[in-house]
Amino acid sequence: MHHFEEELTCSICYSIFEDPRVLPCSHTFCRNCLESVLQLSSNFSIWRPLRLPLKCPNCRSIVEIPPSGTESLPINFALKAIIEKYQQQDHPDVATCSEHYRQPLNVYCLLDRKLVCGHCLTIGKHHGHPIDDLQSAYMKEKETPRKLLEQLTDEHWTNVCLLIEKLEEQKSHYENIVQDDKKAVVQYFKKLNDTLEHKKQALLAALDEVNAHISEEYAPLVENMKRIREEQLDLMSLNTSVQEEESPLLFLEKVDVVRQRVKTLKQKQLPDIKPVEIYPRIGQLLKDVWSKTEIGQINKILTPKIKLISKGNLCPKGTEKERGQSKELLQSIKPLTVMLISMMIVIIVISFSKPVLSVVNEVTLIYISDILQFVYQDLCNNLQAVMEMLCHTSNFLMEFMGRIVSFSF
Repeated sequence: MHHFEEELTCSICYSIFEDPRVLPCSHTFCRNCLESVLQLSSNFSIWRPLRLPLKCPNCRSIVEIPPSGTESLPINFALKAIIEKYQQQDHPDVATCSEHYRQPLNVYCLLDRKLVCGHCLTIGKHHGHPIDDLQSAYMKEKETPRKLLEQLTDEHWTNVCLLIEKLEEQKSHYENIVQDDKKAVVQYFKKLNDTLEHKKQALLAALDEVNAHISEEYAPLVENMKRIREEQLDLMSLNTSVQEEESPLLFLEKVDVVRQRVKTLKQKQLPDIKPVEIYPRIGQLLKDVWSKTEIGQINKILTPKIKLISKGNLCPKGTEKERGQSKELLQSIKPLTVMLISMMIVIIVISFSKPVLSVVNEVTLIYISDILQFVYQDLCNNLQAVMEMLCHTSNFLMEFMGRIVSFSF
């Protein structure tokens, strides 16, 4: 410790002087420290004299304290001023206590083997511990580092090096495992993304196909109706000019023209627009089948053939009572039973007549297989939708069989 700091330290508490008081022997101590020593001395006295005797902690001479106590002792103003000036300055080279503000670490605790301040010994957790001054502790502990390092033998050094190698090997091994898992994740989601993209494009292509069919079906009808409307508008304009004609001859000629054109227009047959439905609906399919299918099974979902279906060919809804009975029936039907029913329909078609096999081409068989596959997948998610599809399939097969029979005959 710096020599100047030692001069500012009380020899009782080993801390910077607080309220320094001078004894008659000219030694200076903290007032609180003198109070503690004086209190300890008076505890062993049976009677209290007028003037209190006190043995100086430094020179061991007996001095007398006035009856008013340490308050009457003179203050060491010179030392107090030096301490105040010292405390106002920063001292980065002086180690201070972390528990007591600005108190220097000037005592060595032998019990805990660490530097402490005076407050740690008097009011802190090192109170009553054996202590030593810094110089003495320095001389005693000078050889300690070498003795401590001697405990680290060659065997210990070898074990540490081997352990480092083992840890680095394990670290590299586990990092490789993580890298492999990351590659697996990238490959898995790439494959999944490719599957989803393929399915998306297939569904969009199916929708584009039915959209083209809608345009092909309705565009001629719309154009024909527009021509009829234009003809009717032209007749209305002609009627206005006929009404304004004043010549009887020209009037009758124009009336005859109007009569012939109206007759021709009335003879044009207007198309009978039948209500149709787009079946199946992709939105419902995504909700009922796709959203309830496991990720690994998505690639097995077949793309449905989307068609315009006449509403009359769909199974009727029925009354409330019939719908209730149908609901109870659907709840009692097992998925395997419905699948067997579907398979029976196929068997009936194939076994109806041998010539059928020569008539039914490969495209038709694939279409029926796709429908049955879609029916079975959709069955586990929405039985009501499956039953409607079965009805539609049955109607389609009956119509198809009718055509085959008529073709055979």
